[in-house]
Amino acid sequence: MREVQLVVIGGGAAGMAAAVSARRNGVQDILILERNDSLGGVLRQCIHNGFGLHRFKEDLTGVEFAAKYEDMVREMQIPFLLNTFVIELKPDKTITAVNPEQGLIEIRAQSIILAMGCRERSRNALLIPGARGAGIMTAGTAQRYLNIDGYLPGHRIVIVGSGDIGLIMARQFVLEGCQVAAVVEIMPWSGGLPRNMKQCIEDFDIPVYYNSVIAQVRGKERVSSVLVAKVDENRRLIPGTEFEIPCDTLLISAGLIPENELTEQAGIRLSRATRGAEVSEELETSIPGVFSCGNVLHVHDLVDFVSEEAEEAGQNAAVWLSENRSLPGSTSTESTADPSPESVFSQSDLADDIVPAVSGDGVGGIVPQFVRRGTAKKEISFMFRPKNRFRDAVITASSGRDELIRKKAIALTPGEMCRVTIPAEKLAQASEIRFSVEGTMV
Repeated sequence: MREVQLVVIGGGAAGMAAAVSARRNGVQDILILERNDSLGGVLRQCIHNGFGLHRFKEDLTGVEFAAKYEDMVREMQIPFLLNTFVIELKPDKTITAVNPEQGLIEIRAQSIILAMGCRERSRNALLIPGARGAGIMTAGTAQRYLNIDGYLPGHRIVIVGSGDIGLIMARQFVLEGCQVAAVVEIMPWSGGLPRNMKQCIEDFDIPVYYNSVIAQVRGKERVSSVLVAKVDENRRLIPGTEFEIPCDTLLISAGLIPENELTEQAGIRLSRATRGAEVSEELETSIPGVFSCGNVLHVHDLVDFVSEEAEEAGQNAAVWLSENRSLPGSTSTESTADPSPESVFSQSDLADDIVPAVSGDGVGGIVPQFVRRGTAKKEISFMFRPKNRFRDAVITASSGRDELIRKKAIALTPGEMCRVTIPAEKLAQASEIRFSVEGTMV
C-alpha cells in the first residue's frame, strides 16, 4: 500500500492546474493519475484557438494551453502515472488503480482532488430511433479521428445538438472540404457559446433547425439520411413535420455529463442539478479532504475557468493538509470517512454553521452548494447557468426578504456560465442564499 499526501485523479487541464497549485502552496508529495497515454486530456485534440485569453492573456490552441500546464508539472517534478485507470475509490481515501507496467496499484491518500472531467452524451442517451449503421458518433470522437488520427470520418454531416464541440467541428469539417448539411437542436436556442454560433455556424451559412429532433436514422451498412421533425413546447414530436436530409455521418453534440462514477462509488453526495459533487466554498466534498473541480464538478463553458477553479482546489487542499497532516512517519490506516467537526457536512444539511445555496427562478444548479459561516474567505464566488435566454436581466441573491446582491446583465444564455461574487460578511446571518434571474425571455 503506497502512502501519498495528495492524489489528483485526472491529468487534464483541471488535474494539472490543481497539482501545480498544490505544489506552489507547499505540498511536496503529490501524484497525478491519468488514464490516457499523455497528460492534457481532451485538450490534445483541440487544435482550434480561443483558449487562454483569461488565464494566460494569450490566444492559444487547446494543445498549447495543455502544454503550458504540462511544462509546469514537469518543471516542478510532480510525479504522474499514465495509462493508469482508477477502478475503485473508497470513503477512507484508498485508491485502487491498474496500469500495464505495474498491474494493480493500491494507494492511501491523505487528500484527494477529483478532476476526472466529463463525457459526451451518446445516441442511446438521446433515444434516437432508426438504423444502426456506421457513421454515427459523438462530436468529440470525430474530433479525435480528425485531429489525432488524421482520419476524415465523413463527407456530408448532420449534427444533432448545438454544444460547443459540435459547433467547432462544423467549422472544421467545412474547412476540410466537407458539407455540413444541418445542425438540429431540440431547444429554441443554441446550447453553445454565442461566439461559436457566430464564428462556426453563421459565418459559414450552415442551416440550423431549432425546436427539432432526429425522428429516424436511415441506411443499412452506413447512414444514408436522417428524418428531421419539429417538436412542440413539451418537446414531443409533431406528426407531419418530418423532412429528409441526405448525409453519411451523424454527429452527436448534445451536452456533457460529469464523470462521477468514482465520486458516487466513494459515497460522496451528488447534486441532481449539476450531476457533480456537492461542495463547500472550499470545493470540499462530503468527505473531508476530498475536493472536486473542473468539469467533473460542473460543466464549464471555458477551459480558462476550469483551470482557475482547479488552482483554487489545489490551494484549498494544501491548506487542509497543513491543518490535518499526519505526524511524520505515521502509518495510521484509520479511516477518515466519518466527517470531522470541521467539515461543512458534519451535522446535517441545515446545520447551524452551514448556509445552503438554492436555485430560484431561472437558475440552474449552483456551485458551491454550501458556505460555512466561519469561512476564512472574504468573498464567495458562485457559478450557475441560466435556464433560459434572457434580455435586460437582473440576477439577485437573497436570504428571506433581505437582498444580498443585485447584478444586471444585458443578456444571459444557457451556453454561458454566470458568476456572482458575494462578500462573506453578508452571509453571516443568512438562513440561505437563493439565486434568481428576472428579465425578458427571448
